[in-house]
Amino acid sequence: MFTLGIVAGQEDPRIAIVPETIDKFLKLTPTILVEKGAGSKAYYSDDAISAKAKVVSREEVLSSSDLILSPTPPSVSDLDKIRKGSSVLSMFAPYQDASVIETLKSRGIHAYSSDMIPRSTLAQSMDVLSSMASLAGYKAVLLAAQKLPRYFPMLMTASGTIKPAKALILGAGVAGLQAIATAKRLGAVVEVFDTRKAVKEEVQSLGAKFVEVEGARDDKAAGGYAVEQTEEFLNRQRQLIQDKAAKSDVIICTAQIRGKKAPILISADTTQRMRPGSVIIDLASSTGGNCEATKDKETIQLNGVTIVGNSYLANDVAVDASYLLSNNYLNLIKLLVNKEGNLMHDANNEILQSALITK
Repeated sequence: MFTLGIVAGQEDPRIAIVPETIDKFLKLTPTILVEKGAGSKAYYSDDAISAKAKVVSREEVLSSSDLILSPTPPSVSDLDKIRKGSSVLSMFAPYQDASVIETLKSRGIHAYSSDMIPRSTLAQSMDVLSSMASLAGYKAVLLAAQKLPRYFPMLMTASGTIKPAKALILGAGVAGLQAIATAKRLGAVVEVFDTRKAVKEEVQSLGAKFVEVEGARDDKAAGGYAVEQTEEFLNRQRQLIQDKAAKSDVIICTAQIRGKKAPILISADTTQRMRPGSVIIDLASSTGGNCEATKDKETIQLNGVTIVGNSYLANDVAVDASYLLSNNYLNLIKLLVNKEGNLMHDANNEILQSALITK
């Protein structure tokens, strides 16, 4: 049997185990160590966890566990406390910073990066990126509605008729689709851009208008991710987006390319053409942002337009984010545990092989 350890993430309110999932984890291993206070920011108290798992110090979790779960990667000082040969499951994002692989390898740690899991039907229950993107897309629209000095739905009153807000969604991945659904529920008129023609029917099924730019590169072999487009295509796309943006009250930016800087789709000139009071929520801010003026983890005002750079909005729904994260991790760990109840990496398992970044 193995010891499972749960630690808090750095500047992250989520926890990788919740009371609803503890019994499921206990079926895999009877020994679970949880860092004291790890769930407090997600409103999960130690008392709610301690009935079935042992609540201890962070140092004890790190030094005594065979498999450690963390929402965000442990710090370098934390890695020094982990036993050589132990495994860590987190979101290391090696495609953004490849140096993390050598850092882990030098300490003899088996590292599984949950953001490297294939975006396939088979791995859907383990897909952390999709789980968090759905929450972020939902929260992005609510945040936009809060900051917009206008009404979202059409309102007919004795004092006059208020027109519905116009929302523009850039990118129709998981976050974008959830943003579309939420904006429609709030009564906005929604238009959507995406280079992937395959999402057109999904967008239309949610009641939004799909704005298509001809000449996009084929993305069938990209595993559900968007692919980098030619500069000529991007220029035509930017021009069309500029025209649409000038008439929009809200823009939700979700377009990202794995391992590359997010494409600039809203230039500074575009924001100047937008109506004062308009709102841009940029979920791609951590990789540069789709809006040229975006500043990661900041909210700024530019020509009367509010621009929010925040790729971490799922953390604002920490209770549900923790629940989904916990289930994602649980389903991946099931692939690691053999019939004898021991940790065993299966080199023939495509999901595990994709997630494993050091061994």
